[in-house]
Amino acid sequence: MIMLPSAYSTIRRCLLIGSIFVGCSADGPGPVQTTVHESDSTWGIIQTEIFAGQCVSCHTAGTSFGRQSGLILTPDIAYEQLVGAAPTNAAAAADGLMRVSDLGQGMPGLLKSYLWEKINAPDQQHFYGDHPYYGELMPFGSKPLTNGELAFIRTWIEAGAPETGHVADPDLLKDESRYEVPEFKPLAKPENGVQLHLPPFEVQPNTEREIFVVHPLNNEDDVFLERVQIFMKSGSHHFLLYTFQDDIPAERMPEPYEYRDLHNGDGQYVLSTILTQFYHLPISGSQWPFFDVSLPPGVAIRLPKNTLLDLNSHYINRTSQPVTGEVYTNLHFADPAAVEHEARLFSLNNLDISLPAGEVTTIERDFTFSERTHVVQLVSHAHQLMAEFRVEMIGGAHDGELIYVAYDWEHPPILRFDSPLVLEPGEGFRLEATYDNTTDEEVNFGLLSTDEMMILFGISYRD
Repeated sequence: MIMLPSAYSTIRRCLLIGSIFVGCSADGPGPVQTTVHESDSTWGIIQTEIFAGQCVSCHTAGTSFGRQSGLILTPDIAYEQLVGAAPTNAAAAADGLMRVSDLGQGMPGLLKSYLWEKINAPDQQHFYGDHPYYGELMPFGSKPLTNGELAFIRTWIEAGAPETGHVADPDLLKDESRYEVPEFKPLAKPENGVQLHLPPFEVQPNTEREIFVVHPLNNEDDVFLERVQIFMKSGSHHFLLYTFQDDIPAERMPEPYEYRDLHNGDGQYVLSTILTQFYHLPISGSQWPFFDVSLPPGVAIRLPKNTLLDLNSHYINRTSQPVTGEVYTNLHFADPAAVEHEARLFSLNNLDISLPAGEVTTIERDFTFSERTHVVQLVSHAHQLMAEFRVEMIGGAHDGELIYVAYDWEHPPILRFDSPLVLEPGEGFRLEATYDNTTDEEVNFGLLSTDEMMILFGISYRD
């Protein structure tokens, strides 16, 4: 793991937010407002009304996202890139999918279309549960397509995805409702793994509460973590899973199942909780209320026998009434014989943050790797003043190329690489974060949501 020594104790609590385990944001670029004309074909409407505003900026020749997906959606070649074309995602191709199927009309065509799997947010539990290697739902890092847009595209695919002619009613696009995260409920237990439950706890009005609870994994042998599911009640800022360093003193090891608050009733830090954080090792975590992600085939994180996990939940209650926090987590284990690469977690952290009151400030920081590294996931973390978080490549053939971008600080997109991103020694990432400090006080690095952070998390393995 890459860690600034001076940061070791202070950034532990935010270490895996949303990641461990581009680019448009929930409040970023939206659909281009155009007029649907009678002469427009259904395909033409999809291109101008849906793809132009939410897909083309990423899926353009020369972009990192276009190269990784192999999909270009500019109007000159979008149709031939989609219809009847095989996906570059190995798992989808092995399942016999096309990007958009041209093999027939109706449900068979729809079920053989990788595009539909990737945009069908209302069926995301099926997507992540049954197809863990299909990548991320699209548009990446943005709100799901509206139900009207989904109905319009579905009708087009079921009609055989023609390039010309009218096969879907433009009035479908008037439905601007979107998929919302389902009602909180217990997750189904994993077949090969364990389920962890953080029971309900109360968060008082207009406060933040952050707790830690140790859960013994009770594993008699080493296990290999390949998939994590997290489901949180609404109101959570993050949920993180840690284990402990081998050198943690006995007096610093908390008792199992004992709730430890980060702050006391007066808002002051609890010293014993802080001291334990010096010995944390991050495993996984999320800022998303529903999170289900798998590592690539053959890649897993080793958890040694008798692992102790520290569950960390942070809730923010800005209402005048108490709220209840609760979290379920599923850890899915891989067959040890199938593990080819042991993954390790890294964090690139900039603690030098100074944001003048009432100003927009952009901060840059470069990080390079000393060994050949295969990166399989990336995700950013910042707090509520962040307006944009960009990551560019440093060194090599793609020096200066944009690799990641986020606009939504609460739900940063998780970028996974179907084929790992290989960094040679001396290559790395340039982090650039822009903050809009709308407060009347200077804001610096800190642990609360009213402070700021600038972190890029990732998972990688080495040769």
